Amino acid sequence: MRSHLLNDTTTEHYRRSVTEGVERVAAKLAATDRPFTGVTADDLAPRIDAIDLDRPLGDTTAVLDELEDVYLRDAVYFHHPRYLAHLNCPVVIPAVLGEAVLSAVNSSLDTWDQSAGGTLIERKLVDWTAARIGLGPAADGVFTSGGTQSNLQALLLAREETKTQDLGKLRVFASEVSHFSVQKSAKLLGLGPDAVVVVPVDHDKRMQTVALAHELERCAEAGLIPMAVVATAGTTDFGSIDPLPEIAGLCEQYGAWMHVDAAYGCGLLASLKYRHRIDGIERADSVTVDYHKSFFQPVSSSAVLVRDAATLRHATYHAEYLNPRRMVSERIPNQVDKSLQTTRRFDALKLWMTLRVMGADGIGALFDEVCDLAAEGWKLLAADPRFDVVVEPSLSTLVFRYVPAAVTDPAEIDRANLYARKALFASGDAVVAGTKVSGRHYLKFTLLNPETTTADITAVLDLIAGHAEQYLGESLDRAC
Repeated sequence: MRSHLLNDTTTEHYRRSVTEGVERVAAKLAATDRPFTGVTADDLAPRIDAIDLDRPLGDTTAVLDELEDVYLRDAVYFHHPRYLAHLNCPVVIPAVLGEAVLSAVNSSLDTWDQSAGGTLIERKLVDWTAARIGLGPAADGVFTSGGTQSNLQALLLAREETKTQDLGKLRVFASEVSHFSVQKSAKLLGLGPDAVVVVPVDHDKRMQTVALAHELERCAEAGLIPMAVVATAGTTDFGSIDPLPEIAGLCEQYGAWMHVDAAYGCGLLASLKYRHRIDGIERADSVTVDYHKSFFQPVSSSAVLVRDAATLRHATYHAEYLNPRRMVSERIPNQVDKSLQTTRRFDALKLWMTLRVMGADGIGALFDEVCDLAAEGWKLLAADPRFDVVVEPSLSTLVFRYVPAAVTDPAEIDRANLYARKALFASGDAVVAGTKVSGRHYLKFTLLNPETTTADITAVLDLIAGHAEQYLGESLDRAC
């Protein structure tokens, strides 16, 4: 069994195995003609259940053959131009190369004596991102597993900065279309059930600052503490961007921590055309970024950034076996001092490789392409009487629904749209997402693939309309 350990004596085995795996994946990517096969859980589960994990195959080729049957054939492929569903991006090749390197070397980014250069590379990328945001010379941050963890850590820092033990008095303000992790974080942080104050949004799904000002004033009058305002730069459902300068002014007025959840919109930090859409982000106390959304990185690659490095002390714990206090005076750079995690992958390497090969402008140009595509898609939807589109996109998301002229029952239209989404997924021809707007079912395109074209959007809209019309026709037949 030692022959399977990666070391100086097994490098040829490593080379052959990884090469064979890469060739399999490359062949699969080249042959994929639709984003999904349409396989159901009932179809796939028996194949996986039949595998006896206590009886290894002992051969890489045999295992890859088996993997083809239980995973590769039926995976959902985000690189396909008609995958239009969630915030999943196709990945750039330099980042995939970085993934291969970091997995093999297997550095752990908690302490210097487990990562050395990896620690400094991560710190360099944190500084680079903070500079792109404009947080100032005292800024710092750390890579995280994703936006949920980043939001949790940011709100932890905000809670501690209030310097109160009466958690029942703390309030967090977020828009009605903010990420669910705000509510989850409040619960994990021991805040009360009324801690998150939901602020209404305007027609463009942006936080209403007049309503925010009203809620902040109510909070002050009631003797409560405005712990934080979470502004979203790229909501999950709509890609909408809250009015950051106005929110920053209100946070300063009421002494609230300003957190910007830019998990989606962080791609604008590299944009050549649309950076101005997140003006005001530089006034935040903390910022969430997900490189694995709009920087075209493999999951996971994310970070939380803070204006004042000193606030990261609220996440610091010292253990004699890992990061004793003496290391601080010895200036040993341990990233675990800033993180909620201990063992942590060297995910920063993927972004490092990407920047060193493509540069920030290369990333920004790709993100600009999908933003441009969304603008064209909005025009198509707005001009098509078969569909109702909700808002003009700020990023690359389109929310819409099929509205047949002959049907007036909103519930029946809901059912037609739900059916169309499910039928499309079952066919494997395209994958789209869904959500609710004002209690009604809508469909969603999340456009993060620069290879997707307006022709793809038109074709998928026709497929949606066809499935919806089929449902309505069958429904009418049943009624008769």
